[in-house]
Amino acid sequence: MKPQAPSQRAPTFRVGCAGWSLPSRDAAGFGEGASTLQRYATRFGLVEINSSFYRLHKPETYARWAQSVPEGFRFSVKMPQAISHEHGLKGAGPLLAPFMEGVEQLGDRLGALLLQLPPRLAYDGRTASAFFRALRRRSAVAVACEPRHDSWFTDRADAMMVKHDIARVAADPARCPQAATPGGARHWSYWRWHGRPRMYYSSYAEDELRGLAAKARQAAQQGPAWVILDNTAHGHAVPNALRLQALLAENADA
Repeated sequence: MKPQAPSQRAPTFRVGCAGWSLPSRDAAGFGEGASTLQRYATRFGLVEINSSFYRLHKPETYARWAQSVPEGFRFSVKMPQAISHEHGLKGAGPLLAPFMEGVEQLGDRLGALLLQLPPRLAYDGRTASAFFRALRRRSAVAVACEPRHDSWFTDRADAMMVKHDIARVAADPARCPQAATPGGARHWSYWRWHGRPRMYYSSYAEDELRGLAAKARQAAQQGPAWVILDNTAHGHAVPNALRLQALLAENADA
């Protein structure tokens, strides 16, 4: 199966949050809906499902989520910790089947898969290639990988990801300078901003969001630019994502 970029019908930019929880102070700015997901989807066209990292969801759950959002909406789904953390990608191919059987129920709302690796997992080209080959035999959906060990930020690791059409996440805070910049396959870009200085808790300042908007616009010359705000612990992801979305819209109209 030939790998492919995110849907060509997708807008150049997509901004969303890790999960679709709406803080009470921001909820009034969203449209009506029978569920929080439906309300979230009135303002955002992207969301990252993180709960899939901890447990498998039933196929009918994914199907219900897909039916709850507009046609142009996209889900990014985090791959299970059994694959990334417990097995460290080694011999993890068989674990893909039960995960993908559920995820595939999202249909054309499935925009990407996210693979976040544990900080202890050093780069092993043979293991990583074997896993990505198994993944590509199963699916052509766009894949973003967030490695967190310095050994992944080399030309060799980058070339391996390009070979399997895997985009490397640009993360904040970055564990090394290269981690702040998108890598791997460059037909699309994927940022995950977790909050800084306190991960998951801190809000981003206006100048930081403006800087991210500028980077996303530059990357969008090569393909779609997707940004996830993961600073959800104190509810900052939603207002930060809304502000970033507004900044990108301003730049697009300029």
